[in-house]
Amino acid sequence: MDKMNLSTGTLVTAKPTYPDQNPIVLVVDDDESLRLSICDLLESVGIEAAGFASTQALMDADLLDRPGCMILDVRMPGVSGLDFQSRLAASGISASIIFLTGYGDIPMTVQAMKAGAIEFLTKPVREQTLLDAVNKAIEIDKERRAAQLTKDANIALYATLTPRERQVMEAVVRGALSKQIAFELNISEITVKLHRSSVMRKMKTSFVTQLVHAWQSIPSDIRNDYAA
Repeated sequence: MDKMNLSTGTLVTAKPTYPDQNPIVLVVDDDESLRLSICDLLESVGIEAAGFASTQALMDADLLDRPGCMILDVRMPGVSGLDFQSRLAASGISASIIFLTGYGDIPMTVQAMKAGAIEFLTKPVREQTLLDAVNKAIEIDKERRAAQLTKDANIALYATLTPRERQVMEAVVRGALSKQIAFELNISEITVKLHRSSVMRKMKTSFVTQLVHAWQSIPSDIRNDYAA
């Protein structure tokens, strides 16, 4: 995941992350007593938590690469929670965010949820409501990170294919038969079958359905770059 300096907007590449790491909840609120109370609650049920008085303090801590989620206050000194969410999204940084505020209104809630917030809660919040939201956000983050790892692995495997193997793979995933592929590429059926076998081996798949899923996980712009 990338890291952003809020004052300059500069992105810095962070170390890779893995969904099986222990999750952490990053609590950002300028109310120290509330911040400590939330961290104590989370840690009482075995969830690691860290509190920060501002979004910049969070960025300085270099913890965004950890799996988990954020609990953000909407109104804080410096960059607000909603602005922070927008800047993360604009920088291509995905994060599971729960908003917790005493100043929420409908337009604010709609803005946050449209931008991908997991929950928008108002203070005071029931402990179980907050814990349920945190568990949901952590699971969503784990799933997103696992999907990203799969995508990255498939892109790397796709890069090992020859240009002809990529042509065969594209034809296979759209349902073309070996005879059709042979005609389209002006090669023999035996050659098609050899290429297909090589594709399956290099992409580490055993079934066409797995190959289709791998193909779908690779961004079209990357496939097009290799095809150019």
